[in-house]
Amino acid sequence: METGKVCVTGAGGYIASWLVKLLLSKRYYVNGTVRYPRSENNSHLKKLDGASENLQLFEADVLDYDALLAAFQGCDGVFHVASPLPGFEVQNPEVELIAPALNGTLNVFKASSEAGVKRVVLVSSLSAVINNPQWPKDKIMDESCWSDKDFLRETEYWYGLSKTLAESAAFEYAEKTGLSFVAVCPSMVFGPLLQTNVNASSKLLLTIVEGTVEPMENKLWHFVDVRDVADALVLVYENGDASGRYICSAHQSYLQDLISMLKSIYPTYKYQQNFVELQQERRLSSAKLKMLGWKNRSMKETLVDSIQVYQQMGLLENTTACDCHQHINSA
Repeated sequence: METGKVCVTGAGGYIASWLVKLLLSKRYYVNGTVRYPRSENNSHLKKLDGASENLQLFEADVLDYDALLAAFQGCDGVFHVASPLPGFEVQNPEVELIAPALNGTLNVFKASSEAGVKRVVLVSSLSAVINNPQWPKDKIMDESCWSDKDFLRETEYWYGLSKTLAESAAFEYAEKTGLSFVAVCPSMVFGPLLQTNVNASSKLLLTIVEGTVEPMENKLWHFVDVRDVADALVLVYENGDASGRYICSAHQSYLQDLISMLKSIYPTYKYQQNFVELQQERRLSSAKLKMLGWKNRSMKETLVDSIQVYQQMGLLENTTACDCHQHINSA
């Protein structure tokens, strides 16, 4: 697809901010939907290179159909990134997570159709893929695997259920209407922040660096750099052959191994020390995305860039990385 005008929902968020930055660098005209355009939480967007000429922010909630329609006017593509994230406790999952994710996605797709948008890219989640107890244990998970909705309800994993329902609805809508649509399912996302507030996955990485009294599960973490997610989103948008869904995950590491890597670079932090061992976890593949030409950063680059930004933001004590030249696998 040729560079033109696109819209990014939830433009001030973690992934969306890097997506906007990338789109502007590729000379797209970008409409971004945010809840409060004048908020300090969105001030970083206005400082991006090219923003003064090519970025326009629209006040819009994904549940406000008319506001979405206005933001999508004249756009060739829409990147639907906005989605509700759970707090520490979810009091009413249907209201707080499921309805906004599902109805918001349907609003985006219907408004895209009405506005004449040529392609929609949905940011789904690995949580819509990996929560399937029926999947053979020795089989690597790929895009054909969908999370089991009944299992998600039984385990009360409401965020995973919201993403699964929303992605399912998107596929059903696209099949009925013929709207060109691609879904990207990122794993846990690390990497530097552009925004001033700290997102959920960054808080998790901060937690293991600082350590907690409570034990943490030594589970297999699947993660990817936020900048590589932005690359994947633009790749599937621009590649006319892209279709269906794409797992977007670069690295898998057990938590204790991940901490060992961090210790070899930043040896002075406390780090998590108490663990509960788990049985073997699911393995998965991003081969489909790599076949389109997607490449990812090394694990070391992602971790170092994350820690450096946390230090700059005053979230971690500013210590110098160990100059040990230890090789860290990027697999």
